[in-house]
Amino acid sequence: MTAIQDIPLKTISGADDSLAHHEGKVLLVVNVASKCGLTPQYDGLEALYRTYRGKGFEVLGFPANDFGAQEPGTNEEIASFCRTNFSVDFPMFAKISVKEPDQHPLYAELVKTEPAGPIAWNFEKFLIGRDGAVIGRFGPRTTPDDPALVGAIEEALG
Repeated sequence: MTAIQDIPLKTISGADDSLAHHEGKVLLVVNVASKCGLTPQYDGLEALYRTYRGKGFEVLGFPANDFGAQEPGTNEEIASFCRTNFSVDFPMFAKISVKEPDQHPLYAELVKTEPAGPIAWNFEKFLIGRDGAVIGRFGPRTTPDDPALVGAIEEALG
C-alpha cells in the first residue's frame, strides 16, 4: 500500500473513506467544479466510469473551489448538481482545496509526482495504478475521451 492510500478522506455524503477502500483498482482522481468552462467533462468522466468500472476502474471526483470560485456550493448542492445535470454515479468526495495554503494532504502528495508541480486548473487528472502508485498526470484540457488518457487507462487495466 502506498502513502496516498492511507490519507483520510470524506465522501460527499460525509462518510469516512480513503484510497485504500479502492485498493486493487485503477483510479482516475479529478478535481472538479460545477461552474467551470470544463464542467461538461463530467459527461465524459461518467462515460469512462460506465465503460471500465466492470474491469476494476473508478473515477473519483474531488470538488474544489480554488480556481475562479467555480465550485461555491455545499457538498449537498454539488452532489445534487452532479446527479441532476450529468447523472454522475462515480464516487464523489467532500469539497477540498487542491492548492496551497490549504491544500488537502492527498493533493499535497499527488502534485509531487512527475511531472511535479501545482494543479493548473479544474479537471486535472491523476491516473493511479492497481498498486496505488501514480502512473499518469493529465492536464485540465485533456478530455476524458482523449486517446492518450483512454490508452493509459486500458494499459493500466491490463
